[in-house]
Amino acid sequence: MSSRTFFVGGNWKMNGDKKSLGNLITTLNTASLNDETEVVCGAPTVYLDFARSNLDARIGVAAQNCYKVAKGAFTGEISPVMIKDCGVEWVILGHSERRHVFGESNELIGQKVAHALESDLGVIACIGEKLEEREAGTTEDVVYAQTQAIADNVKDWSKVVLAYEPVWAIGTGKTASPEQAQEVHEKLREWMRANVSEAVADSVRIIYGGSVTGANCKELGSQNDVDGFLVGGASLKPEFVDIINARA
Repeated sequence: MSSRTFFVGGNWKMNGDKKSLGNLITTLNTASLNDETEVVCGAPTVYLDFARSNLDARIGVAAQNCYKVAKGAFTGEISPVMIKDCGVEWVILGHSERRHVFGESNELIGQKVAHALESDLGVIACIGEKLEEREAGTTEDVVYAQTQAIADNVKDWSKVVLAYEPVWAIGTGKTASPEQAQEVHEKLREWMRANVSEAVADSVRIIYGGSVTGANCKELGSQNDVDGFLVGGASLKPEFVDIINARA
């Protein structure tokens, strides 16, 4: 196994209320969590303060999106400086739902990554192909182009976690097989080696997302280039604890 710290993110998406999230937070705060795993929960914007105030300090919090400038006439948006003001230290950018439901381009995501990093937020940057792209054999082209748009905007890779999420596996119950996940993660690391640097390729965490559950997390997490998970639905359930402890 590598020296990279295992990273498990929970993306709550547009789910929960103070009661249900409060219960989840209590579960996480009282659970026995592998202390060699970095854990971050992505809360809805209106609950960022609530999550950060109530979660144990050992668990990080992430916003699920932000804009590319610090302030201004951008109704409905939030900025990295606001996120930081809530004591939150991470943001998820480029999630497939932002790309495909809300039409965010590679270029915009790159600009957001640059601004978030300049603002000293950690970035969980998401990439991944759609089913028709995988079936057409263009998976590598798609994820390399997405990664390029991110890499062009990163100076300090220590603040970046790359999340590979095949769109066809998100919320569908279809999971990439451990072999499929490992294959893409390995190719991404080779791409980083060729296009960024040897050191970054070795140190950057590349995590997997797409229907990760308590049942499949151990096998996925045992792959050489899978450095953790970005978990959707299961992050709202007690089994999130099992996923955090996948390497325990």
